[in-house]
Amino acid sequence: MTNADVLRIAMEQSAIDVGCRPENFTAGKPKVVLSEKNEKARKYLSLPFFCNLISYGSNVVASVHESVAEVVENYIRKYPTEHCFETPNLHVLNDALKREGYELCFMAEYFLPDVLKAKETSCDYELRVLTPPDFEGLYLPQWSNALCEKRKHLDMLAIGAYDGGNLIGMAGVSADCDTMYQIGIDVLPAYRKKGIAKALVSRITQETFRLGKVPFYCAAWSNLPSVKTALACGFYPAWVELTAKPVSFVAEMNR
Repeated sequence: MTNADVLRIAMEQSAIDVGCRPENFTAGKPKVVLSEKNEKARKYLSLPFFCNLISYGSNVVASVHESVAEVVENYIRKYPTEHCFETPNLHVLNDALKREGYELCFMAEYFLPDVLKAKETSCDYELRVLTPPDFEGLYLPQWSNALCEKRKHLDMLAIGAYDGGNLIGMAGVSADCDTMYQIGIDVLPAYRKKGIAKALVSRITQETFRLGKVPFYCAAWSNLPSVKTALACGFYPAWVELTAKPVSFVAEMNR
């Protein structure tokens, strides 16, 4: 699989998720589409979107409800692509969405592997490949990034790091769509900054490629430790997304 293959597959999946064509992400001009449900979308997405912005760098594609199509189009046409995802311009969009009972909620940066740089690395601890029967009893708070209890059936594979017989770190992949698996990583606090996260992520990246799937990695832009892990493992920032949710949903998350 080449870097061109990886990016093409990611854009094809994003097009399914938001309801546009892959070439819309590289058209160089804003694009608004009406969001619809799609069985092939990433499993954790709640479709249809009320408002979701996505950019691979050259423009913004907005997937929206028809009631805000005009205001969102005006927004993404008025401001440069990068400013559409940051304050102070975001306040303009948020104020418009609040009038409809929604607020901006999730902001994330997504990373793809550079196949020429994503190489396996080692650490001072034993790494073991874990299959679903192996991690059935590991749906615990300390492993909530590597494994997802709400979607157990999507957890395909994990790599565990062990200090003797004790599990100290784990990276897992979930089959969030047909062609791409998402990586999640957890390392116990006492074992951080020892190269364990890098070893786990780099190993599961290669295991995912061997399964014929594209691994991808998601992090909040402000989660510097997570971003640094992605970069250290040969991943690069590929696209960004911004999603609105009902005001009540946001208020509950802020409790």
